[in-house]
Amino acid sequence: MPLLEVRNLHVRVEDDGNEILHGLSLTVNKGEVHAIMGPNGSGKSTLSHVLAGKPGYEVTSGEVLFEGEDIFAMEPDERAAKGLFLAFQYPVEIPGVATMNFLRTALNAQRKARGEEEISTPDFLKKVRKVADSLNIPQDMLRRGVNVGFSGGEKKRNEVLQMALFEPKLCILDEMDSGLDIDALRIAADGVNALRSKGRAMIVITHYQRLLNYIVPDHVHVMSKGRVVKSGGKDLALELEASGYAQFEEQAA
Repeated sequence: MPLLEVRNLHVRVEDDGNEILHGLSLTVNKGEVHAIMGPNGSGKSTLSHVLAGKPGYEVTSGEVLFEGEDIFAMEPDERAAKGLFLAFQYPVEIPGVATMNFLRTALNAQRKARGEEEISTPDFLKKVRKVADSLNIPQDMLRRGVNVGFSGGEKKRNEVLQMALFEPKLCILDEMDSGLDIDALRIAADGVNALRSKGRAMIVITHYQRLLNYIVPDHVHVMSKGRVVKSGGKDLALELEASGYAQFEEQAA
């Protein structure tokens, strides 16, 4: 059984009725890393938002199954508890909430939803410090407000820290290279690569091939005008870097 199966998905924006996804299909198995590439407006981020349950979108037809279950029958927190994680392109700031408190509250909410006991404070501190050290995240960053005053690289490392703590089955990385210099990108990518496993899949959404130098995908999909128009191996990303997206936009027209 695939971990994620998207079948002929059509989605429009609730406010204006504009259809963004036009019959998108995608299958992701455990242990795989899929890269989704495409120009602005192709629907890449819309796909990530719809999978995570962000409001403001209407699914008009098609279905999405997560481990065989209808994802649209689940609230966003249920999807997270089932093991779906979205790393945002622009992580939000939450003033007045310490990163450490945010992480423990979120982790325990997921554990409770799965019928597990809450993690004790000593066990949580031990776990978060171990993970933070492995990602080169300083302890003082954990005491600061969530993403408040963080650099772009710190925000992305904080997202990777959440992934490492929550241990999701499917990680969706929405343009995690946005706004990062090469050093920050390498650090964030190293953290992502450390989480690759046979039981976990990843969807990496990006405009540019450079991210895929660090997070090497098993499969690459080109999106244009709201659907996947070509799929291939990692070499497809190099082809896109050389030739651009124009040929695929013509195919989707």
